[in-house]
Parts: sequence; C-alpha cells; structure tokens
Amino acid sequence: MVTRRSILLPRKALVLGMASLLAAAGVTALSGTADAASTLGTAAAEKGRYFGAAVAANHLGESAYVSTLDTEFNSVTPENEMKWDAVESTRNSFTYTSADQIVSHAQSKGMKVRGHTLVWHSQLPGWVSGLAAADLRTAMNNHITQVMTHYKGKIHSWDVVNEAFQDGSSGARRSSPFQDKLGNGFIEEAFRTARAADPAAKLCYNDYNTDGVNAKSTAVYNLVKDFKARGVPLDCVGFQSHFNSDSPVPSDYQANLQRFADLGVDVQITELDIEGSGTAQATSYSNVVKACLAVSRCTGITVWGVTDKYSWRASGTPLLFDGNYAKKAAYTAALTALGGTGSGGGGGSAACTVSYSKQEEWSDRFNGKVTITAGSAAISTWTTTVTLTSPQKVSSTWNGTPTWDSSGNVMTMKPNGNGSLAAGASTSFGFTVMKNGSTAAPVLGSCTAS
Repeated sequence: MVTRRSILLPRKALVLGMASLLAAAGVTALSGTADAASTLGTAAAEKGRYFGAAVAANHLGESAYVSTLDTEFNSVTPENEMKWDAVESTRNSFTYTSADQIVSHAQSKGMKVRGHTLVWHSQLPGWVSGLAAADLRTAMNNHITQVMTHYKGKIHSWDVVNEAFQDGSSGARRSSPFQDKLGNGFIEEAFRTARAADPAAKLCYNDYNTDGVNAKSTAVYNLVKDFKARGVPLDCVGFQSHFNSDSPVPSDYQANLQRFADLGVDVQITELDIEGSGTAQATSYSNVVKACLAVSRCTGITVWGVTDKYSWRASGTPLLFDGNYAKKAAYTAALTALGGTGSGGGGGSAACTVSYSKQEEWSDRFNGKVTITAGSAAISTWTTTVTLTSPQKVSSTWNGTPTWDSSGNVMTMKPNGNGSLAAGASTSFGFTVMKNGSTAAPVLGSCTAS
C-alpha cells in the first residue's frame, strides 16, 4: 500500500590443515554453532516462518541500515521499486535497476523476496489510466507477464492485486482504471495471468483495514472463497496491519487470520507498523507475532521499514529500530514472542559504540579488530554483530564469544570475560577472515549494552 534479499577430499584436507594450524598458534577455531534465536529472522525461521522488512534501494549505501537489515531479517519487500510507475513508466519499456539492486542484495544474503505489487490503482503512470478497455487489458496482462518473467524463480510471494476494495461498510470494489473499465473480472484475470508467468510463486491478494472481521475483510473473504471454489489460482492473502491508537490491533485479529487460512490459503502480515512507543507499542507487536504463530498457515511477517527515521509514518515512531538503529522495547517484545533471546532495547542508560580496524593481512586472509566503548554510564555486558560479504568466512576469533546466523555470514559477538566496562572505557575482540576472493571490509551492527 505505502507510497513512499570441486573436489571433496582436498577440501577436507585443507580444513583439517587449517584447524591444525590454528591450534598450533593457540587460536580457537570456530565450531560454526549458531545461536539461531538471537535475531528476528532466525527466531522466526525456527518457527518455520520468515521475518522481513520493506527495503528502499536508496538506503542500501548506508552501512547501519544494511547491517541491521542483514543481521535481523530473512525476507525483503521492495518498498516502491517494483510498482508500476517504477518499472514501466513508459509503455512496454521496462526498467528494473533499483528493484534488481534489492533482489541481488537479498539473494547474496540468503533472504527471500516478496514482490510488491503488480496491479494497483495507485502509483500508476498516466498512460495506463488513459487506455480504453481492450488496450488496458492487454497492458495489464503484459505488465504482469513481463515483470514476473524477469524475476521468475527469485520471488517467493507476489502481491498480484493490491487494495481492490473500498473502505467502510459497503464491501464494494474500489474505483480504479481496472475496476471501472474491466469490471469485477480483472482480479481473476490478473491471477490467472500471474500463474502462467511464474507457476512456482505464491500469488497473494493484499489489502489494509482487513485485519479484523469487518465488511471490507468479509468482502475479501468472499472473493477468496469464490476463487478457491472455482480453482482460480490464489495462494495467499496479505494483511497490511498498519496500526495506531485510532486503529489498534483488533481483538479478533487471530480469528480473522484463521478464517482465511481455513479457506486453504496462506496468510501473511505484509506491511506491519504500529505507531507509539514503550510498553504499549511493545505489547501490540507481541500480540501480532503471537497471532501469526497461533495460525499454522501464517507463513511470515514483514515490517514496513527498517528504522523509524525512514518510515512513511516517521512521526509515529512505528518500527522496531529507532532513528539511530537502537533496538526498541517493541523489538524485544517481538523477539521474545518468537521464542528468541537477545539484547533488546527498553530505554535504559547503558550504551556502547563500536568501531572496526583492519590489522594484519596476508594473501588469503586478514585480521580485524572491533573496539567496544562504553557510553556515559558503566556497562556490565555488550553485544554487537559483524556481517561478512559472502563467500568470506571467519576462521577464528579471540576475546569474545561468537554465535552465527543460519547463513553463516553474520557473527554476533558477546563478551568473554571482558563485558564490564567503566563509563567511557574500551575493550576489543578480534577475528580472522578467510577472503575466498573478497577483500570487502566487514560491516558492524549497532552495539547494545546493559
């Protein structure tokens, strides 16, 4: 809705040789054991789900943005880069540069990608609205086919049709070029065209203000029920879930998700953001996560953005990370609801910062050093993340206790006897990176302390 991822034996011998070399040097080699519940994405994966974020291509050059994205999430949705005006501003001339950037980044980090969105009344270039019915039908089907073919095999779920129903109590269709000129059948035609373009992708209908049982959600429910009865290829329903004090998480949220799931479709929370702060916001996030986990066909959650400062509702501070990428109480609540454990936010005075410097370097590896510095108050423990560029791998660490995400690219480091720091004091840990062809510097996540 919103305007705004060779030969076996010699390799084995190499690994054994490296282990022997490290042992002889007095350096502890990593076992590769992952703390799979220390981030949103890994905790969700343990529950058989994804936890994603909407991503803007123009922020992928910001290290804190990328580090938070790569560390915490395992699915992405392009925020605007796949919408009609972005990819086909001129008829039959397609531009995928920004969307490709997001997809390539996600794939390099082992993330899933949701496609958003193919047919929507908003963010349409002017030429679409000016077409007569027959020409509009051709253009719609061509747009779906071209875009889905370009990304075939790379998208796990597509929002095929977005926001086709009116708000209010009528349950009627929204006026749009597609509805007004093609009639009620345009939704079915869009889904059938989408299935032909990419038979493997999940095909979703997506809307807002459908989170509880009401006239609008019931109209969508009836559409889905009809499609399933007649064999129209619809696989999932997206619930945007934009909440605030005037539109809170409805008490029948879980029941509404379940009634759609009972029709034989997956349900996905696609654009979650909850305005507010502190305990109230945290409780709402927890309730949303718990509702998804309680519905077996709720396959994942996407928050609409990474950090409050870039949210389309920035003044309402609706996301899990504040403008400085610090974890909020809402983050802790969401992670806890997923069954995870980790250092969350909550407004305490403990704080720390991290910095990176390259140390010794050889042809095949280099050493890195991360310095942790306490803020204006003493801290008793700290944690931070180090994200590598695949196919780099860390072969050893010192002065810290590492754990890994499922991709093996994100190392979460905690103290090893060096957690307590006086105000303004520093400590450090180090690691060896096997280059494997890449000399890229590791990217640090934010530092959290208590």
